[in-house]
Amino acid sequence: MSIQISPSPIPNSNAVSLTSMLDRDDYLTGLLNQVTATKTEGWLQELRQGAANWVRHSTIPTTREEEWRFTDLSSLRKVQFNVETVNYASLQFDILPEAANSRLVFVNGVYVPELSAVSDLPSGIVVSNLSGLSAVEQEGVQQYLAQAEGAQEVFTALNTAGITDAAVVWVKKNVVVETPIHLVFISVAGETATISQPRCLVVAEGGSQVTLVEEYVAGKMPTPQEEEVYLTNAVTEIWVGDNAQVSHTRVEWEGAEAFHIGKTAIAQARDSRYTCHAITLGAKLLRHNLEILQTGEQTQTTLNGLTVISGKQLSDTHSAIALNYPHGTSDQLHKCIVGDRAHAVFNGKVLVPKRAQLTNAAQLNRNLLLSSKARVDTKPQLEITADNVKCAHGATVSQLEDDEIFYLQSRGIDENDARKLLINAFAAEIINQIPVPSLREILLNTVNNLKSLTND
Repeated sequence: MSIQISPSPIPNSNAVSLTSMLDRDDYLTGLLNQVTATKTEGWLQELRQGAANWVRHSTIPTTREEEWRFTDLSSLRKVQFNVETVNYASLQFDILPEAANSRLVFVNGVYVPELSAVSDLPSGIVVSNLSGLSAVEQEGVQQYLAQAEGAQEVFTALNTAGITDAAVVWVKKNVVVETPIHLVFISVAGETATISQPRCLVVAEGGSQVTLVEEYVAGKMPTPQEEEVYLTNAVTEIWVGDNAQVSHTRVEWEGAEAFHIGKTAIAQARDSRYTCHAITLGAKLLRHNLEILQTGEQTQTTLNGLTVISGKQLSDTHSAIALNYPHGTSDQLHKCIVGDRAHAVFNGKVLVPKRAQLTNAAQLNRNLLLSSKARVDTKPQLEITADNVKCAHGATVSQLEDDEIFYLQSRGIDENDARKLLINAFAAEIINQIPVPSLREILLNTVNNLKSLTND
């Protein structure tokens, strides 16, 4: 696989300045102590220690920082999170028929073999938790785990500091995997507010093809329970080799009182193709950082995003596409449907340096506000120093048109159903591109049944 691996960018404690030592964040230190209580051995423990050294002298972002100015984490800091083991025997979740025997399930970041099934996989692909890999396979993992760009970001480093296990998908050279791989990360609050740190590593070697569904859900219990508070701090690294193709669907629909911080880091080698469908439906507060690094010429990157929120939810999507080589193509469409007093944030960067000539990049953020008190902050960005490129970006913010609703009413459709029809059409442009039919149906039904989106 022709990807250049550099040493881990996480510095050791000796590299930390006196200023950062004085700015030590006691709350963050408390989280760090929780996630590092369980020890590992060998190379994994060394990796964790390097990340922990960084976190000890870092701080949780505030709204004074440009990248976080619309996302206030003060409500997160009010909660004392703990690492807890929960009873998973009664958990319920949706099994996708297309991936019934190609599924890994983690509960609060802990692999659960009883809920997983990996019997329907061709030769040439490894789908396993980290501790289930052979010694040779673990040696290969060392080259990629925590080596993606952005490892110094505080929540990413916190995740690395607490790694005890991970979901690993490794596709060998020229292997085409027809069956979708379903990675299910379930979060459940215990007796107190819990923190879980799912980790996922995907390596698609040259010429390979694979479809992934990465899902973050709240544990569904047989009897209704009050919504409970928990924090999911997730990191996924995807390495796409020369002429490889990865289709990646990321779905987040956690509990109404949950916090979700997610990082998705992708490295694309020459002639590779990466497609992401990022669907956000749940959580009280969500931040997703989606970062793509081009490491070779002629890459194709497609990013489709859909955020559907209501109540007092806050959902923040930050994306960055670094097109460092010539002939790269990227196409991004992110849609937000915002109801009640919810707040959506989109910040998308496309970076095109001088050497990335003949780049073609398009970025569009479309927002639909369903209430006079709904809010969106959008900031599409292009940073271009090349002079022979085709790049465009834009953003729109609109409401449901009275004329459109009246037209549907004139055809015998009541106002509520007319609003639903228009909302579903807006969302379907993204959902219909997901390559797993059963998941498409689930998502379309979910959006259709969200009553909060049809009431101002």
